[in-house]
Amino acid sequence: MRGPEIETTGRARRLRQSDNDAENALWLELRDRRLNGHKFVRQFPIGSYFADFACRERQLVVEVDGSQHADNKYDQTRDHFMISNDWSILRFWNVDVLKDRDEVLETILAAIEGRLERLIETHELRFVAARGYGEPCP
Repeated sequence: MRGPEIETTGRARRLRQSDNDAENALWLELRDRRLNGHKFVRQFPIGSYFADFACRERQLVVEVDGSQHADNKYDQTRDHFMISNDWSILRFWNVDVLKDRDEVLETILAAIEGRLERLIETHELRFVAARGYGEPCP
């Protein structure tokens, strides 16, 4: 096992401590392989960016955003970087995670299983598939 990168680990810890209610609620559903046995991690570093949640096995990033992220240029740059590095991205609004958690979990499961269209942009969510999305795990 490789050693920890102190700076990256410290930043990830600080981000986890500042999670909002929606992120905490979703983490309770994703942790300990609670979503059909799929392993998720929080504040996972991808390049110089951090994913709110990541399923490494399926290379899926799940982001939970507040309204400040609407049409955010930084998020667009970040998404482009992650997608170009073969990570698919699924974004939900905080309010949807808090009010429609079952639907959010079903959508995450559909993404993991390759059942979503490659590009979905609606008011409720955004999904962009990377190369290899929907292919069987090695």
